[in-house]
Order: sequence, then structure tokens, then C-alpha cells
Amino acid sequence: MANPTPTVEDYLGAIYTLARDHEPVIGRKLADWMEVSAPTVTATIQRMTRDGWVVMHDDKTIHLTAAGLEQAASVVRRHMLTELLLARVLGVPWARVHEEADRMEHGLSSEIAARVAELIDDSSLCPHGNPLPGHEHETERFVPLLQCEAGGVYTLARVHEEVERNPELLRFLEAHELMPGNVLRLVELLPFNETITVESGAGRVVLGYAVGQHLWVCPAREQGGAASEPAA
Repeated sequence: MANPTPTVEDYLGAIYTLARDHEPVIGRKLADWMEVSAPTVTATIQRMTRDGWVVMHDDKTIHLTAAGLEQAASVVRRHMLTELLLARVLGVPWARVHEEADRMEHGLSSEIAARVAELIDDSSLCPHGNPLPGHEHETERFVPLLQCEAGGVYTLARVHEEVERNPELLRFLEAHELMPGNVLRLVELLPFNETITVESGAGRVVLGYAVGQHLWVCPAREQGGAASEPAA
């Protein structure tokens, strides 16, 4: 089987990520994720099916083959290790590491990826708190912020890849100190206009449900117990 092209690798990574979080992988979702037209997705999936990376079921959902799963896990792992290298070794700002890793990941060999993993002490989660392949169990205790109760204090643990795709939103979150490891208070949830208000070390900020559902948290004491609440 020939090595996948960078475009196919991007599709494999997207399919892997969606399937990991138990979301049905369909053409429309991939078109949104990849920011391409539906016909483009159809043509690419047809080629990937021909080459043995994916299969399409009768309900039009797309699934990785054994070879596709192995390759997809490699793609995601290389991307996340590149993010960790950029963030922890090169000091690239948190909001930029995903975008920069996208430019570099396709040229990272398995050998270099292994060396990066050795260099990084804890390489189970990417800088955004998402699990590297094989470490999914480490995020099982995290819950979406939208499922939490107002008034609670939490540690932001994970910013989903859906958010990572938006560099402007990542910069906004970084500016408001809404990054993994930081403590926040959920001030209120307003279902009638689908907004939530949170308070971090940078003050209060209002977020839409579309963002809040992709921010995952855990009780603040799970992260060491000594974290102070954000200032009022």
C-alpha cells in the first residue's frame, strides 16, 4: 500500500478524531472539518476507499480500515508530538502550536517522532489537553463545561480539536487565560440565549454554547488541591 498524501493524512486525522469521540463520520461533517466542498470530500473518500484506508457503510458513515486506523493514529500522534515540541521546547505561544504543527507534521518521520516522545517527559496529552493515541483513558474523567453547575470551580483540562481549528478563538481563549491547567469559575448558564459566563484569572468572559461544549473540565482539587479560585 502506497504512503498516503498529506491531504489523505489530514482526512485520516479528522476521521480518527471524530470516531474517537463517538461522533458519526459523514461527508457533511468532514466537509465542515476540512473546509472544503461536499463534492471534494466525496472524491477524496472514493480514492481513500479504493486505496484501502476507509470503508463506507450502508448508512453513509465512514470508517477506518485496520490499515487506515494504524496510519491515522500515526498522523495524530505526530501532530500532537509536534505541538508538544513547539510548546515545551521552542516556547511557541499556546494559541499558535496547532497551526504551526499542521505545517510541520507531514515531514516528521516515525524515528524523529519517537525521539520527540523521549525528549518530552509527559507526552500523554497535547498542549490543548487532548489525548495522544493510546492515552484516551486519561481524559475519561473530564466533562464538558456545559454539563457543570453554575457556581462551581473547575480546572480547565481539555480544549477539543474542534476549537483548535479556529486560530482566532484560540487566541481569544489564551488572552482570557482559558487554557488547560488554569482554574475557572462557572458563573452562570443562560439556556435562552445559549451563553455561559466564566471567570478566570483574567476576569469574566461570556462564551457561546458552541464553545462551551468543547471546553472540558474537572474539579479543581483533582489538579493538586492548592489551586486558588479566580479573583472576583
